[in-house]
Amino acid sequence: MKELQLQMDAFRKSNTPVVKNGFMIVKYNQLVDWSRGNSVWPLSFGLACCGVELMHFIASRYDFDRFGFALRASPRQADVMIVAGTLCNKMAPALRACYDMMAEPKYVVSMGSCANGGGYYHYAYSVVRGCDRIVPVDLYIPGCPPNAEALMYGMIQLQNKIQGCEYMQVKIPSGYGDD
Repeated sequence: MKELQLQMDAFRKSNTPVVKNGFMIVKYNQLVDWSRGNSVWPLSFGLACCGVELMHFIASRYDFDRFGFALRASPRQADVMIVAGTLCNKMAPALRACYDMMAEPKYVVSMGSCANGGGYYHYAYSVVRGCDRIVPVDLYIPGCPPNAEALMYGMIQLQNKIQGCEYMQVKIPSGYGDD
């Protein structure tokens, strides 16, 4: 009992979960963030060749279901939109309409050079120069087209962001860049 009391005191100070005899004591917000991060339901918006890489990630080799992703066909059931490919001016209102139909909290992943900034078609009159001009983007995945591993890494980082974990932290050595 004394050990449990010490763990509870440590929990109050540092918010680390207490695990004892198959039970866990965590704060409600931590539990909600953990469950929300491990049940991400993306809406695929495959517009061009990046959509093929998105399908590759969904298929059995990478099996994105094991990470807690469940692809949804309706924006009302999705909480993440993956914009994969070249976004044209004609498609931009449909993208915004789907984004507006999504429930809060909602996240957007921009996948590929064309979705990030227009890519090879940056100067074409019909291409939107980045989907961030239409919807707010939370995560950019670079590449033309980005491979499935890059999308998998990006989605794991999005899970970490949703869960409130520290992610993609780079420790800069002291004295570095002090010119």
